[in-house]
Amino acid sequence: MSRLGKKPLDIPDGVKVSVLDDTLLIEGPNGKISQDIFEGLQVVVEDKKIFVRNKVFEVRKFRRLFRKTDERQGLMRKLIKNGIEGVTKGFEKVLEIHGTGFKAEVKSNKLILNIGFTHPVEVDIPDAIKVKVEKNTVLTFSSYNKELLGNFVARVRRIYPPEPYKGKGIRYAGEYVRHKVGKAAVGAQK
Repeated sequence: MSRLGKKPLDIPDGVKVSVLDDTLLIEGPNGKISQDIFEGLQVVVEDKKIFVRNKVFEVRKFRRLFRKTDERQGLMRKLIKNGIEGVTKGFEKVLEIHGTGFKAEVKSNKLILNIGFTHPVEVDIPDAIKVKVEKNTVLTFSSYNKELLGNFVARVRRIYPPEPYKGKGIRYAGEYVRHKVGKAAVGAQK
């Protein structure tokens, strides 16, 4: 049985949480997030606390469905917690660009990457995400929506992932890229 999923979540000051049908709405100083409630679960808001409850009882014929909802109870609680943290503090991810002459810039709502291709790569920035470029090679992404932020940053990194020979490319801050030995070094060993 889910132990963490049963723990209530506290609602901080300045955050408004409401349940409409099968959707949970979280509003705060940074923005609004709506989260669908999984089938078989119930979200209850009372006394500045949020409870995620399992609607399916452990009856022999419902045991398989109960396991599914029991597993999703902890996930639902974590998604709600991320939503609350996002509308109060927000989330941030940092990418670094490595390579000679590689650089990035932001113009209006487009991220323009000059990363060794014959043309600059332009990426549209969603409204919920803010991008800052420092020293032409360090990109800082911030948003109140963790899922949208993670997907967008992964999409930008996928444009030119770090290659294993020289380490050129786009990588997360602090990411270790394992280097391979080149052809010349292998030939010299024989």
